[in-house]
Amino acid sequence: MGQTLTEKILDDHLVEGALEPGEEIGIEIDQVLTQDTTGTLVWLQFEALGLEEVQTELAAQYCDHQTYQFDFKNTDDHRFLRSAAGTFGAYFSRPGNGICHNVHKENFAAPGKTLLGSDSHTPTPGGLGQLAIGSGGLDVAVAMGGGAYYIDMPEVVNVRLEGELPEWATAKDVVLEMLRRLSVKGGVGKIFEYTGPGVETLAVPERTTITNMGTELGATSSIFPTDEKTEDYLARQGRADEYVELQPDDDAEYADQITIDLSDLEPLVAEPSMPDNIVPVREVAGQEVDQVIIGSCTNGGYSDILPAAKMLEDRSIEPDTEMIIAPGSKKASEMLAREGWTAELMAAGVNYSESTCGACIGIGHVPGSDSVSLRTFNRNFEGRSGIEDDNVYLCSPEVAAAGAIAGEIVDPRDLAEEMDGLEDPGFELPDAYEGAENDIIAPENPVDDELVKGPNIGDVPLKEPLDADLAGPTLLKMADNITTDHIIPATQDILMYRSNIPKLSEFTLSRVDDDFAERALDSDGGFLVAGENYGQGSSREHAALCPMYLGVEGVLARSFARIHKANLFNFGLLPLEIDEETYERIEEGDNVEVVDDVSEAVRSGREEFTVRVNDEWEATGHLDASAREREILADGGKLTHVKQQHDESGAAPADD
Repeated sequence: MGQTLTEKILDDHLVEGALEPGEEIGIEIDQVLTQDTTGTLVWLQFEALGLEEVQTELAAQYCDHQTYQFDFKNTDDHRFLRSAAGTFGAYFSRPGNGICHNVHKENFAAPGKTLLGSDSHTPTPGGLGQLAIGSGGLDVAVAMGGGAYYIDMPEVVNVRLEGELPEWATAKDVVLEMLRRLSVKGGVGKIFEYTGPGVETLAVPERTTITNMGTELGATSSIFPTDEKTEDYLARQGRADEYVELQPDDDAEYADQITIDLSDLEPLVAEPSMPDNIVPVREVAGQEVDQVIIGSCTNGGYSDILPAAKMLEDRSIEPDTEMIIAPGSKKASEMLAREGWTAELMAAGVNYSESTCGACIGIGHVPGSDSVSLRTFNRNFEGRSGIEDDNVYLCSPEVAAAGAIAGEIVDPRDLAEEMDGLEDPGFELPDAYEGAENDIIAPENPVDDELVKGPNIGDVPLKEPLDADLAGPTLLKMADNITTDHIIPATQDILMYRSNIPKLSEFTLSRVDDDFAERALDSDGGFLVAGENYGQGSSREHAALCPMYLGVEGVLARSFARIHKANLFNFGLLPLEIDEETYERIEEGDNVEVVDDVSEAVRSGREEFTVRVNDEWEATGHLDASAREREILADGGKLTHVKQQHDESGAAPADD
């Protein structure tokens, strides 16, 4: 039996386990990336593990979320990150140089390599044949130190693309169609592998739009084969020698197949406030638009902004609508500026942002109250834009530009019929991706060679080993699809404390309950209860670390998002899955006890745990965990576990 492309890459990097769906495997990691909101902890954990030098082929530290540097804390974080990159041997991308996924794609992503990143949209380079996975920062620190990365072998699903995109339909509509069919939970435990004759009609930047938003499906990763389009893209980047031909075997077997005829697609939009709330643009046409933003790591490249510039050439945006361009990289900005397109956009009334994640996480360009924002981003979770009760729609750059011209949501096909000379701008690659290279500091030419820690850089808190007795109140009961943005918001006033856990913890679950942090500290232990897909969204490990710091012992949920569940293990919190009846019956304030010797039961491999509520009724909680995850959990988390292994063996720390 032949292999899928995913299986080939995993097989080449396999260090433990078998490529059987659901079985835990350990893989070697070639490249790692981290960014400024997760990187501080990654490097503090790297230091705490006693590691002295990066062991992966390449490590890259990006500064892309807090680039406006509102406070000395942000700037101090960047100084620390630069010093960590110089001290331990990583590339450092300076603030303003661009979003990690875009800059990594331009400079380092390579076919056939594995990439682990402390950002949930790390799978972006799957569009050029790299198997890239998002994870918690502690997993990145261990991998960067030479340890294997462990994950349950995902199911590999074949997404067969046929036909060719018609006018005004884009790669964004391909992934929106996937979300329409499968929902934000449809990719959990899966890798989507794109094949079929439609693949060759898509350029690499179009493919990376699709792989980037595969994260919104809950997928472990998404990947495309390599071909002439991949080779051509790398050549335009000046990296033709990194091309490797990668294709699945003709007789490869997949867990499932989804077929999309590209020629059937039309412009789509995700309505507020979930990425899978998909409808054709024509169904919401006429909705007035107050703000339009084109950019982010999903649609912030040269070839994403250019169509909007062409559509706005010799035109103006509607006076009642504000439009912003937020490029994914400084190189994209420079190229557009040298070609005159930046001036064309400005003449049309468009404002330019620094190359940053900012607006996507509610830092800058926060929408006005009772307004509508039309964005080319990947997420529109309620409140993520920086204001509660927001109305954020997700769409392609073409739909966004049409909305700015009309002042309302409009299908660009209909707008083209109304306006003389408005044509589908098509998709265009530059002859070469050329721009200044001095914003990336190579490890061989570091600015700093020792760590620089400002007053906001704290220590990494450790948890005690799992107790035999776990009991406490239900501190908070939550609904389905609670995101990591709910658990630890990413707005500017909170984000600056990412390296100061005691302070950051004060904001834990504040978007759900303002009093939660104080109540959790006062309770001396307790549990969280949640519905389905708890912890979806960003990979931020703070969403597990801060509850742990506040004394939370475990989470009882209908189901967990992949990365967040791994982070709960990494920080010693017990994740138990409960059924619908238990979820409906348990109430906030109820006293919960996990019966019997919990620590011993976890280590011994027990899967079903008795949960006693108010000493009145009992239910069953299910622990789905590998033997390795159980040892990590029982030891009090991964950092304690790995340090303990190191102390016992005297060898370099590695998660094995």
